[in-house]
Amino acid sequence: MFLFLRCALRCFSRRCTIISVLTALFALSGCSAIRLGYNNAPDLGYWYLDNYVDFDSAQSTRLKADLQALQDWHRKEALPQYAELLKTLQPLAQQSLSNDQVCALYDTIERQLVVSADRMLPTAVALTPTLQPRQLENLARTWEKHNKERREEWLEGTAEDRLKLRMKKLLDRVESFYGRQSEAQVKQLAALLEASPFDGALQYQETLRRQQDILQTVKALRVGAPEAQMQAQLHALLERSLHSPDPTLRQYQMRLRLHTCSLVEALHNQATPAQRNKLLQTLQGYDADARALMAAR
Repeated sequence: MFLFLRCALRCFSRRCTIISVLTALFALSGCSAIRLGYNNAPDLGYWYLDNYVDFDSAQSTRLKADLQALQDWHRKEALPQYAELLKTLQPLAQQSLSNDQVCALYDTIERQLVVSADRMLPTAVALTPTLQPRQLENLARTWEKHNKERREEWLEGTAEDRLKLRMKKLLDRVESFYGRQSEAQVKQLAALLEASPFDGALQYQETLRRQQDILQTVKALRVGAPEAQMQAQLHALLERSLHSPDPTLRQYQMRLRLHTCSLVEALHNQATPAQRNKLLQTLQGYDADARALMAAR
């Protein structure tokens, strides 16, 4: 469904660090490299979506079957690509990276995620006309709960407090991959983050635009349309979730993307040999998970 398609691509909307990129490798597999999470991904995916929409019996039956089919396809077709990408990344963990290499990595993973997300378009085509007004109201209410959290994080309080919160989250992600950062590294990371073009107001504006875009598209398609037309419109919706149709927001997304590539480049290139070894071990762990999951067909 459209929410599942957005979930697969959500990490690219903020483009925080290489941590988001690595996590995105498993975004359609329970958002984790943990084998248990992957094997239960259809149930987890259904629970996530049902929390937003509250499906009826017929909708649930179709969605559960399609999520299982998606996982079967993903295990057979997508995991081998991810495993190869992880294999390619491992020697890079011990080398310095260029800005172009980081941006190219984003582009590669984004293309793979779009292919995977497109696999859910037939499900969206089948379920969209069956959605009831109460389900769209439930969707809007659930969004508002999350929007409240976004306002607290992106818009409320002082700019200094918001920056501290972003720094804490970023440092937690970085240290989960590279290990503990030195005082000098933390200062450099803070300076890079402070120089980011991230704009909470614009980010929130784009979030609201996406939500309204989904609601308007779904309401328009509920009245019925040829299958090919519905699929084309839902694919266009997916593209708009990646690349805002608003020129100002699209330019903002590009500035944020380019800065993030620079941040990741600096973050990795300042890492010590021990920190790069920690990253390598993490990548090897993801690689082992992916290959074990491929074998468990």
